[in-house]
Amino acid sequence: MKKLILAALMVMTAALCFAKDPCEGYWISYDEKTGKATAGWEITVDANGILSGKIVHNAAQPDDVLAYDTKGKGPYDDFPVKGDMSKMTVVGTTWIYNMKKDSDGKWSGGRIVNPQDGNRYKCKITFHKAGESKKYPVDTLEMRGEIGVGIGRSQYWKAATKEEALTIH
Repeated sequence: MKKLILAALMVMTAALCFAKDPCEGYWISYDEKTGKATAGWEITVDANGILSGKIVHNAAQPDDVLAYDTKGKGPYDDFPVKGDMSKMTVVGTTWIYNMKKDSDGKWSGGRIVNPQDGNRYKCKITFHKAGESKKYPVDTLEMRGEIGVGIGRSQYWKAATKEEALTIH
């Protein structure tokens, strides 16, 4: 009986250790001025517990479009892809990187690069569960880019399936 209880505890502990963070998955970013979808994103956490995000589909341009006006920007020492940013495609490049977990659904300490201009910002990500408030009718990621303490802006991304993220217009 002791062995059975011990085995059950080990399985439960392992499940908790490998539980998916609510920020992981597919998301659609939106232009905060127009409300139009801009990109499909995939957010992942690697084996070292570091969160990153890449664009999987660009709503406004073909998927093979190079990063827009990034000429002369970067490469940043800590950017996960080496080389000239203006030669990187918007889709498939990791633009969110080095995020560390603060608590379930909260990440900080990393960076986000805007593929439109190559500017890099400190990044904070907060997950808001659907129904948490009237502001969040669906699962939402608050993506906050900052240039200084409290100086920045947030975008609100909506949860999506892989298919939705890959086919937005």
